[in-house]
Amino acid sequence: MSKLEKHEPSLSLETITAAIAGDSIAMTEILKHYEKYIISLSLRTRYEDGYVSSVYLDEFLRRNLESTLIEKVMTFEFYL
Repeated sequence: MSKLEKHEPSLSLETITAAIAGDSIAMTEILKHYEKYIISLSLRTRYEDGYVSSVYLDEFLRRNLESTLIEKVMTFEFYL
């Protein structure tokens, strides 16, 4: 699979402006768009006795990143 096939479509201008205005459905679309990226940032490695034992999803970090994204979208100033 090439890079072009993996590329996800960008968010529409209408979705972004609706999310800025407080539309919860649009905000959900934005969160869904960034979901894979947020999860990849939230993966943590657990070490025991100096060896890698497992990789886990840090739910606190994931929720914190989602909350920060929502906050930044809501305070985003958009000019046309």
